[in-house]
Amino acid sequence: MEIFLMVLVLLLLIGISNVINHFLPVVPVPIIQIGLGVVATFVPGLHHIPLNPELFLLLFIAPLLFNDGKITPRDELWQLRSSILLLALGLVFATVLIAGPFIHWIIPAIPLSAAFALAAILSPTDAVAVGSLSGRAKLPGNIMRLLEGEALMNDASGLVAFNFAIAATVTGQFSLPKAIGSFIVIAIGGVIAGVVLGFLIIGIRMQLRRMGMEDVTLHMLIIILTPFIIYWIAEEVHVSGILAVVAAGVTHAIERDRMRSGSVRLRIVSDSTWSVILFCLNGLVFILLGLEIPGVIIEVWKDPAYNNGQVIGYIFLITAVLIILRFLWVWAVNRHFRSALLTALSGVRGALTLSAAFSIPLTLADFSPFPERSLILFICSGVILLTLIIASVLLPILTREAQPDPDKLAESERAARIRVLEAGLRAVREEMNDENRREAIELTTIYSQRLQMAKIRNKDDLGKAWKQALDIRIEALRAEKRTADRWMQEGRISPKLADRFRASLSRVEALLTTRKKIKKLLVLGWAGLLRILRKARSKAEVFDAANPKWMVYKELKLDAIRAAIKQVKSMETSENHDTIQGILADYRSMELQLLSGKFRGETVKELSAERRELELKAIQAERNEIQTMFEKGEISRAVANTLRMDVNYHEGHLYEAESVHEEEAEA
Repeated sequence: MEIFLMVLVLLLLIGISNVINHFLPVVPVPIIQIGLGVVATFVPGLHHIPLNPELFLLLFIAPLLFNDGKITPRDELWQLRSSILLLALGLVFATVLIAGPFIHWIIPAIPLSAAFALAAILSPTDAVAVGSLSGRAKLPGNIMRLLEGEALMNDASGLVAFNFAIAATVTGQFSLPKAIGSFIVIAIGGVIAGVVLGFLIIGIRMQLRRMGMEDVTLHMLIIILTPFIIYWIAEEVHVSGILAVVAAGVTHAIERDRMRSGSVRLRIVSDSTWSVILFCLNGLVFILLGLEIPGVIIEVWKDPAYNNGQVIGYIFLITAVLIILRFLWVWAVNRHFRSALLTALSGVRGALTLSAAFSIPLTLADFSPFPERSLILFICSGVILLTLIIASVLLPILTREAQPDPDKLAESERAARIRVLEAGLRAVREEMNDENRREAIELTTIYSQRLQMAKIRNKDDLGKAWKQALDIRIEALRAEKRTADRWMQEGRISPKLADRFRASLSRVEALLTTRKKIKKLLVLGWAGLLRILRKARSKAEVFDAANPKWMVYKELKLDAIRAAIKQVKSMETSENHDTIQGILADYRSMELQLLSGKFRGETVKELSAERRELELKAIQAERNEIQTMFEKGEISRAVANTLRMDVNYHEGHLYEAESVHEEEAEA
């Protein structure tokens, strides 16, 4: 019961931390969560959770890095491979070789091998902490990708170096050739194990699908268990579990791209489920860190053997060396001062550092106490807090624009809005099947129209876009007329029916070519254009379901629509792609209305359950895209809130959209 209450309290603290961050956005969430963890240690009756390093890596680091491997763009990582390896491998070992002797020099009580161990666990950066700062610090995209790629790999190199240094301290023996050989085996073995096990699990899931087992819950359970299983197996065969889960995450990302169209429902459930899991894991990492820090600090603070002011000075000196060394390393590679400075300050240390520190044994091989273990823990805690504070204070200042350009901000928001709409449109297209094809095409039409409007920057672009759309529509109408001429020549319809069909199209064409109407269209926008077109067709088309010649007219109209679609497709260029897609979506919607019996005079049904489900899934895809952009620092909190408000408004008026749909069908 105590453990259950403890977990419940920790989860509540995660929620409280985000509420606090909402009202104090200047304070990063990790610092708030660490602070809440510290406060929680003083709550009477709260059960203390000892930090088990192996369990911590399995329960927290494995799933977090697995997800990072899945979502980090592979193309960008490959382009930055040289820089990532220089940081994840070169900088880690340089930190060990340079910072280790420095630590031993300023604190002689720490043996050189133990100083190497301390430098090793201080070398890996924490991508979770840096990612939490990205919402306030607008780091350039290439630097953010570099930091993400570095964090995927440097945990393994840092831990391997740490383990060898600890072994040397405990046993008093160390072999450099053996250490290098072991590192190569552990690293390459971890990658191979991750790839093999990743593909094996993917194969099992695909076999289950071939057997007809499409249950989303079962597949989601397998995906959730994947990082834990792979990490455990890799560690059991003595290779890097961290690199194994990263490699498995990349493998699953490749599989996800290939199976995009066949597993849409699973992807939506997976995204939603992982968002909750990652939200809780990220929060628990820093709250647990906060729970451990007071005990570490108090033990050193109350020990008369340590000069408290001097110990704090050690923390500042070691942190300064880490930042300077990181700056010089990056600057030597790219010779760009600002990039090197931002990268250096972004080197935040996190929970992995403290977790590794807690794995330091209590005694040596001769059963004597491990030298200065408490001091090492204290220094690790101080460096973590100090790097977090430095990054949270300096990065927003260094990346802030002096006077934000309103046009640039508006353009940034417009680009984000386009990405959100594209995510919704993509979800609709991927969810399309034989049962909901009509509803999907109708919704695709709406999204295409909204996208086209979002991509228009100013009034000049608006006028150009409408002119472009009208020219294409006129050519489409002429293609419809040619269809009527061909039918008449083939004797499939009478000249009278052909004339009446052409006359209805001529009325629509006259409407589009009237200057006064064009001006009206520019004011009403795309939705206004569709309303006017529908009203014009309603007045022009004299046939309905009650007319004996309706079926002939219907077949003619369907053939004319297909001819118009062919004509519109032939006019597509890179410049008018969005306009073409909007017009095609309109024609396909009209075609489906005819085929489904939902056209003038026939039964108009309420908004179907399939349509509602499609819209809700599209809305969820939009929310996921907003959250992804915000977490990556691509949009500010204000823009994210504005976009979420639009999505909430859309969701709240979902049933109102049904009434609008009925009115348009009756028009």
